[in-house]
Amino acid sequence: MAALPPGSLFLGFDSSTQSLKATVLDCNLNVIQLDQIHFDSDLPHYKTKDGVYRDPSDSGRIVSPTLMWIEALDLVLQRLSKSGLDFGKVAALSGSGQQHGSVYWKNGSSSLLSSLDSNKPLLDQFRNAFSISESPIWMDSSTTAQCREIEQAVGGAIELARITGSRGYERFTGPQIKKIFQKQPDVYNSTERISLVSSFMASIFAGKYASIDHADGAGMNLMDIEKKTWSKVALEVWIFPCFCNKLSAFVVG
Repeated sequence: MAALPPGSLFLGFDSSTQSLKATVLDCNLNVIQLDQIHFDSDLPHYKTKDGVYRDPSDSGRIVSPTLMWIEALDLVLQRLSKSGLDFGKVAALSGSGQQHGSVYWKNGSSSLLSSLDSNKPLLDQFRNAFSISESPIWMDSSTTAQCREIEQAVGGAIELARITGSRGYERFTGPQIKKIFQKQPDVYNSTERISLVSSFMASIFAGKYASIDHADGAGMNLMDIEKKTWSKVALEVWIFPCFCNKLSAFVVG
């Protein structure tokens, strides 16, 4: 492997429930820059509490506005630039995202990702990119019915755990997708790709839909835990039309 240029930097992101943190390291792993966007205080116009909305009309439904994450990325990059970061020296990016949360890209968004303009704010470019404006997150507990459906269909909670690594959990992405499919079929049909929070962030930097990390994908109730591929049994149980086309492949993270 070729040696890195002198002065190379490494930029990492942590997209959590309440904030987006950016950390810049040098070749000796010294932290040279650090910035954090707190959703409630830095982006108060979204009116979140602890980075989320709690839906009083749908018991257990807890979501975050997807565009808030986009605007937070805009803002943290602006702050890094103003504090003197030379992005030309960044040799690699890394990131982590809250598990289970999902993002729903509208039909045609792949073309948008591949033609982003670095001179324009991400918020302006992604304003109409999502079929669902509020992303279900790990705190949501509104999908008990969907969890019981898949458990019953595969032969019980223990069998689902054998296949996917876990019994049905409300926060997991598979039950969340099933709920959207059942209650908002038009929205589901207008969705081109479903990302996890981590692959959503990676997609923005890659300019294309990013693959899903195995460890993150294990929290969906959809992955065959032994084969590390989408579980044919789980997908057949869900009976999602064109479901496989809406999911990226897995990758070792």
